[in-house]
Amino acid sequence: MGNAIPIKNSKKAPAMTTSTTKKTNPSIRTKLETITLPSGEESLIVSPDTDLHKIIVVGGGAGGLELVTHLGDRLGRKKRAHVTLLERSRTHIWKPLLHEIAAGSMDVARHELGYLAQGHWHGFRFRYGEMTGLDRERKLVHTGATYDEEGRRITPPRSYPYDTLVIAIGSVSNDFGTPGVAKHAIQLDTPEDAERFNQRLINACIRANTQAGDIKPGQLDVAVIGAGATGSELCAELHHTTRGLVAYGLDRVDPERDIKITLLDAQDRILPALPERLSVAAAQALTKLGVEIRTGAFVSEVTAEGVHLKSGEFIPSELVVWAAGVRGPDVISKLDGLEATKSNLLVIDEYLQTSDPNIFALGDCTYLKPEGADAPIPPRAQAAHQEASHLYKQIRRRLGGTQLKKFTYRDFGSLVSLGEYTTVGSLMGFISGRSMWIEGSFAKMMYLMLYKMHQTALHGVTKVVLDTLSRMITRRTEPHVKLH
Repeated sequence: MGNAIPIKNSKKAPAMTTSTTKKTNPSIRTKLETITLPSGEESLIVSPDTDLHKIIVVGGGAGGLELVTHLGDRLGRKKRAHVTLLERSRTHIWKPLLHEIAAGSMDVARHELGYLAQGHWHGFRFRYGEMTGLDRERKLVHTGATYDEEGRRITPPRSYPYDTLVIAIGSVSNDFGTPGVAKHAIQLDTPEDAERFNQRLINACIRANTQAGDIKPGQLDVAVIGAGATGSELCAELHHTTRGLVAYGLDRVDPERDIKITLLDAQDRILPALPERLSVAAAQALTKLGVEIRTGAFVSEVTAEGVHLKSGEFIPSELVVWAAGVRGPDVISKLDGLEATKSNLLVIDEYLQTSDPNIFALGDCTYLKPEGADAPIPPRAQAAHQEASHLYKQIRRRLGGTQLKKFTYRDFGSLVSLGEYTTVGSLMGFISGRSMWIEGSFAKMMYLMLYKMHQTALHGVTKVVLDTLSRMITRRTEPHVKLH
């Protein structure tokens, strides 16, 4: 792997003016053809009527959307390639923000980005649908039909031809087969999951405030299973937002007495994948907030009443969040001969290629253990960002017929934001290759900068600055907690 594949491009079109390229995509007609899949189902081949190299990115998460935006800007607009994004959702939310959506401290409508609009602005096509399989011989990506809330079909099963394919479909929570998790716990994999949890939280508080009798023990308790970054940050956000929610008029609910938050993990400390010093600081901060931390706690079952531990102990909980472990989406096991791990992650090499040289992959759905490393590259936003930047250059090299280069991951450290209370973390390699411990306001600013870097990659500096100023103004006129 890693060898360039010379590709013959069609003749370049005259450059478009700046004002035009900002508003329009290349106008290329679409050809439709019906085929029968091995399952017997009919599918429409949606093929652009062009000789341009066809690049398809599947998955519009942090890495996938950054990549397809760069490809659209540099290749799609200039008609050097036809660039397409396939995604099962219609809008994008930066995944590290899901715990804030769940807690109610962030309004989805103010932070989501429509894929259709982004494609229109940046020279790529957005196609709505979830990948269901591949035909590597014919170089086709298959997507399933989509349906609305009433069960009416929106789009039929479709197939898209590619010359270069990038899989960036992220990861999902791994419940390890624990009984009751799928039915009784909420897994924060999507914005819809986060909003569902927030709605249940608000409903539980209103129900308790309006009921005839006293609030029962455990009626408003929350159990968060998995003390990684998502679980730990969610606990701090919940402590802040539940008090904000009650302050808006739920006078029969006493947060200190009636709302208990428990963080559970099977490991011997929280944030087990991060440096121990960071783990200790985060645990101290959460304990001061009244969050009960239970390490070495193995969950045996989740029920409608709460969480059962293997020790025989029962933790009553109205709401349970499962944030322990990740695995690849189920579709990876159906991808025509591509190597994957037991956790359903795509195995890639240091060129970010799968076992098929025409198929690349990046982000949380991949497994890459660099030569000489003790562990694979972790599923973090910074890894996806670095891989997207590298893969953009790889595809440019591939189109030019030049040698591909190996990807080198650089760990810039870890940051954990505990809501309004504190942020702790370590920055790597800034002082003679050593780490620098940071906390408080400076750490919080660095945490916010991560999101701003992602936004800048999608929109550019000017739009991000204007958007930030706009949010600072409107924030003063709105409640800081979602109330509906």
